[in-house]
Amino acid sequence: MPLQNRVDPWGNLLAINTRGFWLGNRGILHNDQQQIIRTHAHKAWVICQLDFKGRQRKVFSPNHYSELFFLDEATALAAGHRPCAECQRERFNVFKQLWLKVNWPHPELTRISISEIDKWLHQERIGKNQFYPFVELPVGAFFEHENRPLLNWHNGYYLWTADGYTRIEGNLRLGDEIQLITPRSVVNILKAGFIPQIHRSIESSC
Repeated sequence: MPLQNRVDPWGNLLAINTRGFWLGNRGILHNDQQQIIRTHAHKAWVICQLDFKGRQRKVFSPNHYSELFFLDEATALAAGHRPCAECQRERFNVFKQLWLKVNWPHPELTRISISEIDKWLHQERIGKNQFYPFVELPVGAFFEHENRPLLNWHNGYYLWTADGYTRIEGNLRLGDEIQLITPRSVVNILKAGFIPQIHRSIESSC
């Protein structure tokens, strides 16, 4: 039986066979029987490379963080994760600098710990159901439509599945506002030019 460690755009943990292209960490979520017993153990939800410095891990080992997996970076960002400061240092720096530029309300404070951003993101994770002007939705953001996660991409809207994306054909009946899945502060950095990595299935669905 597959482990419950695949993450959907809402941040839910799914038990499916496909792995994905990014690793995630929210702390130790499993017990000795490799069962998920909590959704998170800390507020620093990170996105990591699958391979880094040749490190080898046995998934869901006792007393080690629970390895989570994402279809792509856009999914991980929607779920409330952000780039790891160790294995993705350059990406982390870009994310942090841009996040502070467009979100931080105290510009006079220039040296901010990443823990402050993690706290902010955590409040957004637990306070979802945020509505957003449809005309302002940036490329790379997820929104909910008829209880389905849809990705706004350059040439249309795409339904997320565990294996990839399917283009939505025809006109969606969307109002003036849509319900965000991607946290609002992350949507702000997408608007400012932060382009997430997208699963290759989006190319075949165009």
